[in-house]
This record gives sequence, structure tokens and C-alpha cells, in this order.
Amino acid sequence: MNTEDQDCGFNGGEMILSLADRWILAEFNQTVKAFREALDSYRFDIAAGILYEFTWNQFCDWYLELAKPVMNGGTEAELRGTRNTLITVLEGLLRLAHPIIPFITETIWQRVKAIAGINADTIMLQPFPEFDAAKVDEAASADTEWLKQAIVAVRNIRAEMNIAPGKPLELLLRGCSDAAVRRVTENNTFLKTMARLESITVLPADDKGPVSVTKIIDGAELLIPMAGLVDKDAELARLAKEVAKVDVEIGKIESKLANEGFVARAPEAVIAKERERLVAFADAKTKLIEQQAVIAAL
Repeated sequence: MNTEDQDCGFNGGEMILSLADRWILAEFNQTVKAFREALDSYRFDIAAGILYEFTWNQFCDWYLELAKPVMNGGTEAELRGTRNTLITVLEGLLRLAHPIIPFITETIWQRVKAIAGINADTIMLQPFPEFDAAKVDEAASADTEWLKQAIVAVRNIRAEMNIAPGKPLELLLRGCSDAAVRRVTENNTFLKTMARLESITVLPADDKGPVSVTKIIDGAELLIPMAGLVDKDAELARLAKEVAKVDVEIGKIESKLANEGFVARAPEAVIAKERERLVAFADAKTKLIEQQAVIAAL
């Protein structure tokens, strides 16, 4: 759809690669290295896991999302660069996956080859991907990982504070390193689009800022001001109910662990699982109480 009958840069033309393009190309290169090492050591289980991790979590989950700002509003050179990256990585991924899932990779490759400008009959006769040290891009990897953490942090705040996904938010940053400021400056529009932000402001280190929910990434504080975003009374009532539910679960587990008969008869794995659940519920209660404090201060 976004690449068929489109200029994907395989016949020339200026191409500008976005940070996301550079990142996924570098990630694929590292995946090739890890995958081949797993095959060389006959660890086909590890190889399959490496393939799944890249395909699902990096290419499908993140890169296709990160490519949308360019696909929806990039220049011709940027569009050409992103389309080229999409097809280059997909075609290489199909060749990499072919030993594990031969039939479906052949079927998909038959459609992709024309877009990639490949004149060949079968994927079986294509070269197997090789790691290229020249394609390592540590800067793109570091910058993209930071941006991903920032996007996830904002999304988590939305979920925790029950804020609508489409509601534009104000993002404040405090205590940023020079690298973090550069990343925000260079990727301002991109970050706003992916995290649905209305504005991004870097605060001085000594600026307390308004009442906000805060997340920490790489030493920097990400603050989302809460004023005007929630119905204070309704949200406090909701949080009180959630705390009560968690208290009930904590009480059940504590009673179970205090029962000498249960502890004596239950397998150690079952007891360990209950203790893990107790810690998880205690952590959840702490977070809920922190949210209550933020809302109460509005």
C-alpha cells in the first residue's frame, strides 16, 4: 500500500533517512549477527527467539509506528528513504527467516522482490544476510532508545492517570543532559506526533514546575502537568476504590502466608509465587497512593 507502485528509491533519486530508518537498519544488522551466531552454535531455539524479537518487537511494533510521521507528511526525499528502508529491511528479514519458516517467506518474497528491483526466481538462491561492521550506528541506536523510553513514559502516565489517548499533553523536561536536550531539539516534531504532545519545554534544573506526574529516564525528569486534565473528585473516588481492591488482595495473601498449615503443605514454588504477588500488590498500592497525592494537590 505504502510501497507498491511508489518510488522506493531502488532506481536512484535523493533519499533522506530518518533517525528511525537509521535505527532499524542498525538493529537489523545486529540481528543478523546474533542470528548467525545462534545458527553456528546449533541453538535453533535461540535463533527463533532472536527472529521473533526483531520481527515483532522492533520492526512491527516500533519501526512501523516510528515511520508514520514521515509517511504522513515527509518530503519526497524522506518518503523515498523510508520506503526504501521498509523494503530493504523486509526483504532482508525474509531471507534471514527463510531457514526457519521457508514457505511463507518464499510467498511473501515473491511479492516484495519486484518492489525491491530484484530479478530472480526464488528466495532460495538469494544470498544469506551477513553482518556488516560498517553499518553499526551506535548514535542512532542510543537516540532512538531514549525517544522510545520517553514515548513509553508519556503513554504510561496516560494509562496510570486515566487520561484519554487522544488528549494533547504538555511535556516538561527537567535535569536533562546535553544529549537529551539535543535529542528533544532534533526530534521535536517527531516526539510530539508519537506521544501526542501539545508542547515540549525544557525547564531549568532548579524550576519546581507545576503539580505533575513524573517519570525518570536516563537521569532526566519527564513531567506531565495535571491541572485541567482530570476531574479531581471523580479521580480521587476511583483511586480510593482501586486502593480498597488492592487492600483486599493483600489481606488474602497475608492470611494465606500466615497460615502455618498452608506454608507447611504447599510446594515452595507456590509459596514463592504468593510472595511475588504480595510484592506486586504492595507496589501497585504505593503507585496508587502516589497518584492520589498528585490529584489531591490539584
